[in-house]
Amino acid sequence: MEKQKRSIGFFEKYLTIWVALGILGGIGLGYLFGDGIEFISSLEVARVNIPVAILIWLMIYPMMLQVDFSSIKQVGKKPRGVVWTLIINWAIKPFSMAFFAWVFFSKIYAAWIDPALAGEYIAGAIILGAAPCTAMVFVWSYLTDGDPNYTLVQVSVNDLIILVAFVPIVGLLLGITNITIPYETLVASVIIFVVVPLVAGVITQRILIKHRGEEWFKKEFLPKLKPVSIVALLVTLVLLFAFQGQNILNNPLIILLAAVPLVIQTYFIFFLAWFGGKKLKLPHQTCAPAAMIGASNFFELAVAVAIALFGLNSPAALVTVVGVLVEVPVMLSLVALANRWKY
Repeated sequence: MEKQKRSIGFFEKYLTIWVALGILGGIGLGYLFGDGIEFISSLEVARVNIPVAILIWLMIYPMMLQVDFSSIKQVGKKPRGVVWTLIINWAIKPFSMAFFAWVFFSKIYAAWIDPALAGEYIAGAIILGAAPCTAMVFVWSYLTDGDPNYTLVQVSVNDLIILVAFVPIVGLLLGITNITIPYETLVASVIIFVVVPLVAGVITQRILIKHRGEEWFKKEFLPKLKPVSIVALLVTLVLLFAFQGQNILNNPLIILLAAVPLVIQTYFIFFLAWFGGKKLKLPHQTCAPAAMIGASNFFELAVAVAIALFGLNSPAALVTVVGVLVEVPVMLSLVALANRWKY
């Protein structure tokens, strides 16, 4: 696919503000309607909440439309960058996230968080850490002067790896935390929120490009679909916090407590990927997106899986949403670092 400049759009730029407003709106709805909102949580099939599943599918599907698996044939041209990306995302990141979450939620926060709930907070962080970014990384890559075609290769390879590695890694790490894992729900979540939208996205992409052309698809169709993802995300967050509202009002510090290990993990992975990439003599245009894709998360998938496994009002779901809240400002700070350290 031809090189295309990507700038951070209005919705993405102010995502933290939209998320904060969604949080406030959700808490307000939860307070006003109380138990009346529980009806939504009862609309489930195989522990997957149907309204939330539809919303999350609307988040993920537009992102999958951008994936171009034909770009994977370019892996052999610059293999070091892709290999380093895969090592960071699958051999290091999930385990470092599990470690930071365990240290904070089980040890440092022991005086504020009930031990019975600590495991679920850790589970949410694990799910978030095992889902590497597939969409916003295009924006971070552009802002750091990364190679857009190579970024596409990295994202496409990661999407394929998610299909086979996400379930076993999450299962392994959740097993270490002694949480009972409903594997059928975990597998169903990956099928619903990754496989189906990925296949639908690839088919839609090919049909539209064939009939309307690649330029129309990129410059007209995809930009119009972007707000759909953001609106679906915000509505999902409103629902989440409508259920979480009472818990947050009872413990208003929980969002800050949950944010700390997530922020530390993000900076840790960025520095490891950045300086490791320089050691491997990766050019800036390859090293920058490698560090960005490692530091950021596929939070749409993480939110979906946390809800499916633990429920809308679970601590696990709350942690994944806090991940959405902190990601944009933290990643923008890393963009500034990458540009300052450009070589």
